[in-house]
Amino acid sequence: MKTLFLAAGLLFAGAAASQAATLDTVKQRGQLICGVSTGFAGFSVPDSQGNFRGIDADYCRAVAAAVLGDAGKVRFVGLTAQNRFTALQSGEVDVLMRNSTQTFLRDASIGLNAGPVNFYDGQGFAVKREAGVTKLSELNGATVCVAQGTTHEVTLGDYARANNLTFQPVVFERVDTMYQAFFSGRCDAMTQDASALAGAVSVAPKPSDYMVLAETISKEPLGPFTRNGDDQWANIIGWVHYGLVEAEELGVTQANAGMQASGPNPTTQRLLGQAGEFGSRLGLDNGWMLAAVKAVGNYGEIFERNVGSGSPLKLSRGLNGLWNQGGLMYAIPFR
Repeated sequence: MKTLFLAAGLLFAGAAASQAATLDTVKQRGQLICGVSTGFAGFSVPDSQGNFRGIDADYCRAVAAAVLGDAGKVRFVGLTAQNRFTALQSGEVDVLMRNSTQTFLRDASIGLNAGPVNFYDGQGFAVKREAGVTKLSELNGATVCVAQGTTHEVTLGDYARANNLTFQPVVFERVDTMYQAFFSGRCDAMTQDASALAGAVSVAPKPSDYMVLAETISKEPLGPFTRNGDDQWANIIGWVHYGLVEAEELGVTQANAGMQASGPNPTTQRLLGQAGEFGSRLGLDNGWMLAAVKAVGNYGEIFERNVGSGSPLKLSRGLNGLWNQGGLMYAIPFR
């Protein structure tokens, strides 16, 4: 029996060691493999040339710039809600940047590490304008399109029971299939993250025919996931996010990052690698965040470009604003 425990312990240690080498693997490969969605406008969706665009795609590029010095050294792997976590667990991707909700069970029971929240969202509902629906109670008895394997499927049932409502879920394995079904009239409503619904409506055959209700029924904190047992890699993913938020707070932009690096602000100097040894603590070059910001801009620029007023989604910053502007985006200090 002792031999079995020893063997199990060695097997566990070997697995942990293999997982702890993500940074080395990425550097040796010369490419970051990033798991994203295949059709969420504003987060990750291929453009007409097949290049992924969106907040999640930009985060992938920021990590590639920080780790490899080149934002173009990314291979995007499109994942469904059903296979996203398995792909990360198996090592098919290095990091999951697929607008995934962070929950207790996902953090504590599937062998993955939830990174910092990079988008605060809530589960919403899209409906046809001609239906005249303005609040959720008016959807009692309605058919609702929902994606399988998501928190939305569970929350939809929880909300119905808690509020004495009846929904008839129509479940789809793929989100793109769900969109097609809703826009073809198969369901009375569609539920998903409110931001994703806004993106879906913006590219609908007739966007003006649809609306996203103002009510949301859940908290949906979205962010990256990495594998457990690799603290260094998890720290890199987390600190890239904090760096993008800190850059916005400091006024460091894609256009002025080079000039700001040599400026007088000590915090900016540390962030951009001109003071201290913050890169080496993560196994990176000291100019890792300078490279990331030059590649994609700060958090505010990423938001504005992909889902903000300069995008088809035209979402307000809301909870995703900086902490000193009424939002929840708050970077752990670079010191």
